[in-house]
Amino acid sequence: MPASDQNSVELEEKVEELNNKLKTGGFTGSYDIANSTLRLLRKVIAGSKWNNARELMDRVKSVGKLIVASQRSETSVGNMVRRVLKLIREEYARCRGNPEGGDVQSESLHRMFTDNAKTEDYSVPILNVDFKAVVIEAVNEILIELENSADNIAMQALEHIHSDEVIMTAGRSRTVEKFLKQAARKRRFQVIVVECAPFYHGQELAWSLADAQIDTTVITDSAVFAIMSRVNKVIIGTHSVMANGGLKSINGSHTIALAAKYHSVPMIVCASMFKLSPVYLCSSDQAAFNKFVSPHSVLDFADGKLMSKVHVTCPVFDYVPPELVTLYISNIGGNAPSYVYRLLSELYHPDDQDL
Repeated sequence: MPASDQNSVELEEKVEELNNKLKTGGFTGSYDIANSTLRLLRKVIAGSKWNNARELMDRVKSVGKLIVASQRSETSVGNMVRRVLKLIREEYARCRGNPEGGDVQSESLHRMFTDNAKTEDYSVPILNVDFKAVVIEAVNEILIELENSADNIAMQALEHIHSDEVIMTAGRSRTVEKFLKQAARKRRFQVIVVECAPFYHGQELAWSLADAQIDTTVITDSAVFAIMSRVNKVIIGTHSVMANGGLKSINGSHTIALAAKYHSVPMIVCASMFKLSPVYLCSSDQAAFNKFVSPHSVLDFADGKLMSKVHVTCPVFDYVPPELVTLYISNIGGNAPSYVYRLLSELYHPDDQDL
């Protein structure tokens, strides 16, 4: 079998393997999904046959469509595909000696709408430059950024958590866990963890924080409003950040955000840049936003008579509107929800909005 055909078969197997893991829930979080997607796209760039940037982008986009279709609620997959497409455009413009050519977003909004800027022709091959090696090196840089994102967020903990504060969090976010443990090295504070029934991930976080000698209390979801008056800050993680600055976060986050707003408690969200998604919440596209699991932990199958009379849904995520969020802390610093649109314009190209 020719080497090119063998590479194609191996790539198809890798794509199918990733699709199966997404469908069966084989990943433990958004970071693992983003990391696996990036590594697969790096294999696509290195192992596929292409002659110019246009063919490469078409190849990446076609693979990206297959992965996104397997689990539409996992927005980090589409984020990484768009990130790689933007990277290819930038590296192509740089190799052509036009460093600004691939970055339309650096211009003002007025200029973007009034100027008839020349469109880059990505079908022209680049001579005297190993474009494949350049793109792979750039993807490796994104992987390094991805691996260090949680540590970079944790380094900012002392700027936001002070001694003798009461911090509320919910569920178990690995980013928030690192954030709190980093602050606990030099500060003494109390953490109140909402257990987030019926999954009870908050109990796992509470055990981990208690092992790190942090004063930790677990409360039920129904006690959030009563306890909120004692809280100084709410710090939570999120599955993804929507294009309008809203959150797609663990179920129960909206209740916590409303209670924090009522008591004027700042709500801080720890989210790496790979979680920023150029997607809006649309009422006609709820299937792509939420994910539903079996409600057996809420209503046991033993209650057969009752189950035949009711329809129980158990959603995984909540939507939190941007006006309930005070600050986003990412691996590049803190930003208000109103600034998310600018961060998105730096990460993704408008032509890659629809994969």
